[in-house]
Amino acid sequence: MPTPDPWSGFTLDPRRPENAAMRAGDRDRALVQQVLGEAYAEGRLERDELDERSEAVQRARTLGELVPFLVDIVPARPVAPKPALVQWGPDEVRREALRRYDGERRSAVLTFVGPSLICWAVWTATSWGPDGFEADFPWPLIVMAATLFHLVQTLVQRRERVEGHMKRIEREQAKALRKGKWPPPGLLPGGF
Repeated sequence: MPTPDPWSGFTLDPRRPENAAMRAGDRDRALVQQVLGEAYAEGRLERDELDERSEAVQRARTLGELVPFLVDIVPARPVAPKPALVQWGPDEVRREALRRYDGERRSAVLTFVGPSLICWAVWTATSWGPDGFEADFPWPLIVMAATLFHLVQTLVQRRERVEGHMKRIEREQAKALRKGKWPPPGLLPGGF
């Protein structure tokens, strides 16, 4: 599968004039080699073109020298990125926390329904004997009780769980800011 936006994989965007003179790293050259290999696999490059470009990429010293190898293979402008986590205001944080809780609730429902159905099917199948249906202790009730406890706990603690997700999202934002991931490459502060 083609790399969707190889430009964001560089240490610095090589298309920007202020980054063009920066030294290219092994990771930058490996990224270009990967994109060239994908283009060859898709039939967009001939074998001799791949070999020629690959050799030249290994000799490239600066980020700016890598751009010509990709401009006719990948789009110059990436698809508009999803708003970065650190751009989220209180409303977006709450929406994301609710989305995460909904996933948690769905998982709890499936964890209750799936194993319960399987256990009852096994119990029913193993309860048939030579003399017909011989019901023993309905052990699937134990599985149902345990998984139902988790489901009820998830439903009852909705507010606490949403608040917990909000706190985690805020910590993720703070961590992204500390690591210098703000502003994200290609975005201006406050812009989407």
